Amino acid sequence: MAKKKKADKDDKLKAKVKKLRTKAKALKAELAAVAPAKIKSKTVAVSPLAPKSFPDLPQIGGVEFASAAAGVRYAGRTDVMLARVAPGSAIAGVFTTSSTRAACVLDCQAKLAMRVPQDAGAAIIVNSGNANAFTGQAGQSAVDAVTGAVAEALDMPASRVFSSSTGVIGEPLPYEKIVEAVTGLKDSLSPAGIEDAARAIMTTDTYPKGAMAEIEGDGGTIRIAGIAKGSGMIAPNMATMLVYLFTDARISADRLQKMLSRQVDDTFNAITVDSDTSTSDALIVAATGQSKAAEISDLRSAEAKAFEAALRSVMMDLAHQVVRDGEGATKFVEIRVTRAASKEDAHRVAMSIANSPLVKTAIAGEDANWGRVVAAVGKSGAQADRDKLKISFGDMVLAEKGWRAPDYSEEAASAYMKGEELVIAVDLGLGRASKSVWTCDLTHGYIDINADYRS
Repeated sequence: MAKKKKADKDDKLKAKVKKLRTKAKALKAELAAVAPAKIKSKTVAVSPLAPKSFPDLPQIGGVEFASAAAGVRYAGRTDVMLARVAPGSAIAGVFTTSSTRAACVLDCQAKLAMRVPQDAGAAIIVNSGNANAFTGQAGQSAVDAVTGAVAEALDMPASRVFSSSTGVIGEPLPYEKIVEAVTGLKDSLSPAGIEDAARAIMTTDTYPKGAMAEIEGDGGTIRIAGIAKGSGMIAPNMATMLVYLFTDARISADRLQKMLSRQVDDTFNAITVDSDTSTSDALIVAATGQSKAAEISDLRSAEAKAFEAALRSVMMDLAHQVVRDGEGATKFVEIRVTRAASKEDAHRVAMSIANSPLVKTAIAGEDANWGRVVAAVGKSGAQADRDKLKISFGDMVLAEKGWRAPDYSEEAASAYMKGEELVIAVDLGLGRASKSVWTCDLTHGYIDINADYRS
């Protein structure tokens, strides 16, 4: 009798275990099904350096935007942006020079090198959540599938559809989700959708970034509007982050490209958050030619110079916004190098200081440790002379002639470091070259964001 009771008990226990295993298996399968679209539960505070609001950007004739939540990585989060550009538009771009460039970057570069019919339209499709980088042949297949779907939906050649992806590196892009969203994106295209588009391309950004400019051309107003994403992995070479600029100017692609290439070094190539260059950096400009102003055909003309200055101002605004949204940033810092022996030396010194973890952590701690600036100058590889070097924080000269300045005040220097916007100036005293770059401090927030970026 006892043996029968024990056997019954064992059978009940086995049945219970089997039931639990079945339930666990079902839960595991359910979890696997939603894994590619994890729900992001973390809330991120907006950077203290952020603008008060998204700017009121002008609508650009010939450009429409749409955005959608495709579930590329997170459920319920807007993560795909589509921009349709009118036929006859000129396209220019600059991209990361990383040797591990993402498939979408390589694809854009190849397409920009192609001959284009004058009446060809264009489109830009961007996803966040997955960089589609270091994914082998599957990466190009994903690009082809996405750009092909957009081309079919918008009735344009696939060679005029430019794509970008940003997010985690090394994971296959679930392109089917993007392809599935294309019809809805097409149906919701609107000239007024640029702010939502800016939000769709965010990753660790804490706010959407936009900038604009308007100038009077010969016969009408020329407008420029731009959006960007970027917060970490910011130390570009020929481009940075993801940036999309739109203008109604009448200008050829080659002239637009010349202006863009000329202005990138002092804007997007002059910022750094953490010295790391992304695999996916892209800056694309589209000019629709729908302004009533005359065509910009002579780069030496007053109209061309005014337009290029306006283009530069939008690029600079967006570049600075990226630094202000640097991961964990609490300080916006200009590194200003003057009287270097060469432009190359000025750049080396500026970036050495801007990327120094010792300098950046001192700034985070509001410590006026100018000795770390001295060390960064010395390690830069640029020509420098201890006895000609002058270091200033704001208007205060802290060190000169090989020694601490006679009227140096630790109290005043420390008080200056409490500000949100700082200028660290280095006068090398060797020549006429100068360079300014912009960076931010390095806080525990940067570590917190990047320590669990994929979790």
